[in-house]
Amino acid sequence: MIYLIISICCSVTVAVLLKLAKRYKISIPQAVTWNYLFAISLSFVFFRPAIGHFTAGTPPKIHLALGVLLPVIFWFLAASVKNIGIVKTDIAQRLSLFIPILAAYFLFKEDFTTLKLCGLAIGFIAIFFTLYKKTKSSQAVNWIYPVIVFIGFGLIDTLFKQVAQIKTIPYTSSLVLIFALSFIISLAFIAYQSLIKKQKLELINFICGCILGFFNFFNILFYLKAHRAMADNPSTVFAAMNIGVIILGTLVGIFIFREKLNKLNYWGLSLALVAILLITLSQKYAV
Repeated sequence: MIYLIISICCSVTVAVLLKLAKRYKISIPQAVTWNYLFAISLSFVFFRPAIGHFTAGTPPKIHLALGVLLPVIFWFLAASVKNIGIVKTDIAQRLSLFIPILAAYFLFKEDFTTLKLCGLAIGFIAIFFTLYKKTKSSQAVNWIYPVIVFIGFGLIDTLFKQVAQIKTIPYTSSLVLIFALSFIISLAFIAYQSLIKKQKLELINFICGCILGFFNFFNILFYLKAHRAMADNPSTVFAAMNIGVIILGTLVGIFIFREKLNKLNYWGLSLALVAILLITLSQKYAV
């Protein structure tokens, strides 16, 4: 359980760092770029992947798709935290689990139980309630960010499931390869900003990127360790991770950053927890 607690704390810390980036005028694209470089370094320290794994004849399309999606969705994650706060962004990210579940049904022909169908139905209602807010038409664009976070993380989860099924290259080596591709994409973007947009590369962004990469990497590392430690109870890991992040993210958002939720938002939060519990239970009980 200690692995899960550490993973949850690291996940919420990433959101907090993105929230603080605006206050201290940190360049998100630059920080995200160095985040991947630092994550690659830590991957070699902890995973020790063999160089030969990277030349194995595996389909590169999934790795390339993830290499592009990770930094792009990270940018939208930062924009969502900046514009609508940690609470709603974390919930949008965690509710994205519905996309790989739908993919399991339509792509992998998995059978759906009554519990899972109920969880999906409640989850979609939770999305609406959680993100509901009366806004002026000029502010409506803000709600694009959590929607993209929802869709993006759902696609990322689905692709990671496919990566895990590849037998010709270890999962940890795939992670290093994906991090490397993400770094190249991010580096190309900040090079464009530096050369064309004349934005300066600053040391503070590198330092913040390393800190972000530290928490981002250990979020993944301890999540994997939790799955190994509780291999017989994957549903426990899944439920605890998603519910833990939503609860901790909510507490941080409300009490530290003074984010305000309306009644429908609180209903959405409650329904999100119920939906995740039902979907988790559906994996264990065929009801």
